[in-house]
Amino acid sequence: MNRCSRMLSISLAGAACLIVAGTALPAFAQPNALGSTIAAKGTAAGVLACVTCHGAKGEGNAAAGFPRLAGLAAAYLAGQLENLADGKRQNPVMGPIAKQLTPAERKAVAAYYGSLGAAPGLASGGGEALKRSDNGAWLALRGRWDDNLPACVQCHGASGAGVGSAFPALAGQSSAYIAAQMHAFKNGTRPGGPLNLMKVVASKLSDTDMSAVADHFGHAGAASPANTAAGSAAKGAK
Repeated sequence: MNRCSRMLSISLAGAACLIVAGTALPAFAQPNALGSTIAAKGTAAGVLACVTCHGAKGEGNAAAGFPRLAGLAAAYLAGQLENLADGKRQNPVMGPIAKQLTPAERKAVAAYYGSLGAAPGLASGGGEALKRSDNGAWLALRGRWDDNLPACVQCHGASGAGVGSAFPALAGQSSAYIAAQMHAFKNGTRPGGPLNLMKVVASKLSDTDMSAVADHFGHAGAASPANTAAGSAAKGAK
């Protein structure tokens, strides 16, 4: 397959990503009292309040490895809670918590966090000044066509702010969390998402590649007080 054919193939896959992102999951209602209460106080059944790990406003805690939840699509968050509850996505912290929540409680929490402020975006960049030596920016913005590897922004948006309900924001998460999730996709401890794309993408990335891409997107959250230090491992995610 020549270069043009490969580019067409990947572009069609990217288009499919966007179609799936816009249509795969139903819209969620505005936040309700139940979601807000669980986030702030937990549940009578003993579920820990979400704010304990994810911050008072869902901003996350990079030093401890807990991701930002605020502004991620409600349908995406609900889907991740379902994956954690049924074991498709493996996590020793969030797995037991998700299992304790009822389906209605998962949707309520997802709707609450989905209504909060979106993560900051990155400048799209990638013009003539972009150098191949900047591996993270190059992979994020241009991909690696010789390896049939699309750019991250083809699915996650030019600013890394997310697209639709299936492709979450990368900007605003810590570098450590992003890198940990790429390893989870590669190792099969997290489902690969629409068309199993993230499993395929992660399989083409070396540890060095993952760190570089994570650093590229992760620095967007550096200004947030909760994201001033990178954690050594991501402990959990909704």
